Amino acid sequence: MEHIRCLIIGSGPAGYTAAIYAGRANLNPVLYEGIQPGGQLTTTTEVENFPGYPDGISGPELMDDLRRQAEKFNTDMRSAIATKADLSRVPYKIIFDNGDEVEADSLIIATGATAKYLGLEDEKRYAGMGVSACATCDGFFYRKKTVAVVGGGDTACEEASYLAGLANKVYLIVRKPFLRASKIMQERVMENPKIEILFEHNTIGLFGEHGVEGAHVVKRMGEADEQRYDIAIDGFFLAIGHKPNSDIFKPWVKTDETGYIITEGDSPRTGIPGVFAAGDVADPHYRQAITAAASGCKAAIEAERYLAEQKL
Repeated sequence: MEHIRCLIIGSGPAGYTAAIYAGRANLNPVLYEGIQPGGQLTTTTEVENFPGYPDGISGPELMDDLRRQAEKFNTDMRSAIATKADLSRVPYKIIFDNGDEVEADSLIIATGATAKYLGLEDEKRYAGMGVSACATCDGFFYRKKTVAVVGGGDTACEEASYLAGLANKVYLIVRKPFLRASKIMQERVMENPKIEILFEHNTIGLFGEHGVEGAHVVKRMGEADEQRYDIAIDGFFLAIGHKPNSDIFKPWVKTDETGYIITEGDSPRTGIPGVFAAGDVADPHYRQAITAAASGCKAAIEAERYLAEQKL
């Protein structure tokens, strides 16, 4: 079984930044890139809010820059998905889908979170062309335009309120006849003149030639008074939740009810010595590239200190 001083699982901004810091600290990090090398940003066409790129940069280019920077500091990049973990004792054991079995003195979990989608083919067709799962990331592109947000919880209401500050009109498409959001968030969207709530509506498709131009919606689907019609929109935002990629670690680390790894205070420490969580897998609140990168930095610094203290 291969022995590794610092193992990083995941390759978004958190994983790559952790690798940069771990590499510069001579920890000889090994990074497994996982199911989506580069993480969620590889599906984003334009990133305008990452510091250092005043003219913006595409998501894939940004991730490639971070990857090359990590490789510059001798990170061993590997392509495989972690399928099993044993964090009961040091060194920690991880098994990957390509047959690799490794043991690590320190572990940085940066496996991210996957946005939930409705499952429409059109969501894939218009990915990066009007379909988004992050209003904070992409809302800027829809100034003075019309957009739709799908969802009825706090996240959906927050995203709709945020977008209402940029767009001319926001449709909030809610499957149920009520909002699940907290009372204060409900009041916020209901009192906003730019937000129109479409209760008991389902989206069944999107349309447009060079990007999203509208959505096919159904009111009271399956009922006798079912109505089908189209709404004209420029952007379609999913706000029905994220699933943290933490399943294989759940027997060992604390998670919240959704699956986000709970860390100690402001730190990336998980409560298991030498095991740290960084990026969206431990962040239900911000989910930004810059905050993920910052947490990757913190995780690598903590890993370096841990290994030094343990003389590993």
